[in-house]
Amino acid sequence: MNLDFSDDQKFLQDEARKFFDKEGGLTNTRKVMDESLSHDEALWGKVLELGWTGIRIPEEYDGLGLGHLELCVIAEEIGRALAPIPFSSSVYLFTETIIKYGSEEIKKNVLPKLVTGEIVGTYAVAEDMSAITESTLSCAVEGDSVNGAKIAVPDAELATHAVVLVKGTKGPELRLVDLNSDGVEISLQKNLDKSRSFYKVAFNNTQSSLLGDQGSGWESHVHIMDQAAVLFAFEQVGGSQQALDMAKEYAMERYAFGRQIGSYQAIKHKLADMYVAVTLAKSNCYYGAWALSSESSELPLAAATSRVSATKAFQLCAKENIQTHGGNGFTWEYDCHLFYKRSKVLSLNLGSEASWKEKLVSAMEKTNTLN
Repeated sequence: MNLDFSDDQKFLQDEARKFFDKEGGLTNTRKVMDESLSHDEALWGKVLELGWTGIRIPEEYDGLGLGHLELCVIAEEIGRALAPIPFSSSVYLFTETIIKYGSEEIKKNVLPKLVTGEIVGTYAVAEDMSAITESTLSCAVEGDSVNGAKIAVPDAELATHAVVLVKGTKGPELRLVDLNSDGVEISLQKNLDKSRSFYKVAFNNTQSSLLGDQGSGWESHVHIMDQAAVLFAFEQVGGSQQALDMAKEYAMERYAFGRQIGSYQAIKHKLADMYVAVTLAKSNCYYGAWALSSESSELPLAAATSRVSATKAFQLCAKENIQTHGGNGFTWEYDCHLFYKRSKVLSLNLGSEASWKEKLVSAMEKTNTLN
């Protein structure tokens, strides 16, 4: 089992970091928040030019034909930069679903356009504040017409298409919906992190196409969530590491009573706790990356492990970064609050931390039973 990235993958990560630094870094995040934009259009355009939206798309559909590991290193740098672009919704969720469950006709029509940005995707699951289950789905499909509503749909205003989890006659289904078609209504929802937008999407006899097999939608959805959990975990690790770096640099530069505040035991302990959390999360994410790239049967366990540890690390580092900065950490001018807000939003993107803990326990019990 190799839990490290290759030299080429590390090179890609270095180049991605240089790219986001050159293009403005957190300046892009502030711009989107200050101007109430859905995303940074210029940054998104440059990401499309680099072909990163097609990392996992096979070459026969005009993609780069690379693997999940390359996607993991890009995700980490997006998390470090808090990039305000629809990459996670369109790539981790929508594109992966089309690659895995789309018919050949759908792949030919959709995948090349995802590479160019002509199509931007999203993934619609939640219906109310409680966790969605196979038995509580109310958004339904009859024939090919979808009726119902989804909430907390990421980047829906920008997206042209959505994968929608619905109740079918033979069980849950994943459906591909053109958001520009008749019967679709999109409205913005309030959100703590204004650099990531979420929407309510209502469907009224909206035409759709089946992804995968009838009645297999729930199993397909669970698999996509496991894949996405690893990728979101890498985003969280990127944000965690950047928050730790910010705290460390400030502790080395800030003086109080004639000494660097980093020399005080209380600050040392904060930084040490942050370092341990980030290191643990990284090791678990590497396990998740291995399981994802090798299509291992351990993916459910690795995904839950990655997700829980990365969520804990990002929330801890974002909080302690503010505390290390003292009074300055609570001001709008310092960037600490940007990481705190993103940590809270990412902790709920694929379900709550509690739900992933339950999945972790379930996966561990299953693994122990099999062994």
